[in-house]
Amino acid sequence: MRLSGKSALITGAARGIGFAFARAYVAEGARVAIADIDAESAREAAKCLGRAVAVPMDVADQESVTNGVAAAVDAFGAIDILINNAAVFTADPIVDIRRSDYERAFSINVAGTLFTMQAVARHMIERNAGGTIINMASQAGRRGEPLVAVYCATKAAVISLTQSAGLNLIRHGINVNAISPGVVDGAHWDGVDQEFARLEGKAPGQKRAEVDAAVPFGRMGVPDDLTGLAVFLATPEARYIVAQTYNVDGGQWMS
Repeated sequence: MRLSGKSALITGAARGIGFAFARAYVAEGARVAIADIDAESAREAAKCLGRAVAVPMDVADQESVTNGVAAAVDAFGAIDILINNAAVFTADPIVDIRRSDYERAFSINVAGTLFTMQAVARHMIERNAGGTIINMASQAGRRGEPLVAVYCATKAAVISLTQSAGLNLIRHGINVNAISPGVVDGAHWDGVDQEFARLEGKAPGQKRAEVDAAVPFGRMGVPDDLTGLAVFLATPEARYIVAQTYNVDGGQWMS
């Protein structure tokens, strides 16, 4: 029960990695606001977990972010922990990138992270009790990829935002850090696999198998591989960790 008495807001938490974080936090005693653009799935997730509430939130819309943060505060009285998990994936060669895809990815992955972090940080500063903010980066933010320029750029921006916000907010007792997953299997990888099938002419499932075989650990990650670090970063044991991005990727990237 390392998070007993704490309240967390997790974006994109109705499924996948976000839901795994929410489940782990509830198991550690926290109350969790499941923030997601899919309000019905958020309600189902909250009902499944028990000590959780659903918060409809579109991180690309400022009014929705403001209202979602306010709803979480109203539900629990405070937000002690934020995990910025909501994100979208896009892939295309440089010459085929559409401005609309670029703008959508940056609006959700970068602006969504920044302005949700800003809204929660303002609440934490006003409350004067410190807090924890965890941003979800990616190994894609560590280097470019031939077909994933926009997504890589968004995650590189998340790493940079984490560094700047971490240095700026620690004076208020707010620890900002990030988790950088490698390839994490799940329903979203069906779409990723389809994208690479389209772009590289691969058979369905081939890209997933190739990626799985390339991980030094011996397999792709699963959402539960990330929960231990997400819990640790929200505990007092991590209070001296500031502005860092941690790789949890089975050995794919060393830094």
